Amino acid sequence: MSGQYVAYTFYRVDPAWRRLPIDERAAGKDAFAEVVEDWTGRMDRLRAYSLTGVRPDSDFFLWKITERYEDLGELGAALNGTPLAAWLETPYSYLATTKASEYTSARKARKIVPRESPYLVVYPFVKVRPWYALPEEERRRAMDEHIRIGREEFPTIHNHTTYSFGIDDQEFMTAFECDEPADFMHLMLRLRDSEASRYTERDTPIFVGKSVSIRDALDALDGATSRVEV
Repeated sequence: MSGQYVAYTFYRVDPAWRRLPIDERAAGKDAFAEVVEDWTGRMDRLRAYSLTGVRPDSDFFLWKITERYEDLGELGAALNGTPLAAWLETPYSYLATTKASEYTSARKARKIVPRESPYLVVYPFVKVRPWYALPEEERRRAMDEHIRIGREEFPTIHNHTTYSFGIDDQEFMTAFECDEPADFMHLMLRLRDSEASRYTERDTPIFVGKSVSIRDALDALDGATSRVEV
């Protein structure tokens, strides 16, 4: 049953934080970034994505991949100890694990290895219960079509689906790396025609994150990277 834990933690900064002195904001960002940078070498993957200017409810998120469940809590506690944490809310947080897909010949849990694409689209996913009552052969046929569309028609989009049954409020966490957000829009529009899409109960909220360093993600919170000094 060995595999990876995959978590997505979203952050939103209190607008009042931007009224703090520049030096105080910079110190808080440095402390937060140092924790993330330290933990990057201790997990399979720890990556930051910016949502600045895209969603009103989140500013950035962390994609965390580790084989050790305790890492998630320990990293969270370390981040809570930074000055910036006092100004951050966590409007969304999702947990999932890897396992072997029942729709492929794989017998071992899939290992999530990011492709370093510039964008990551993330959303929780729930199927309607009648899906699980279908005969295995019908489900496999529907998913074969679903998978074929993605692989053959949209080869630059990479799927990293993980499973949340019993450990979070959704059934799956779906994550797609892509070169352009519009590419993913075309994929989802195409998949609306597939048989499997009829059994979707929920696939929102959807987040389109831009891959950045943690320091760039934090600098976007107060426009530090775009500020012109006079």
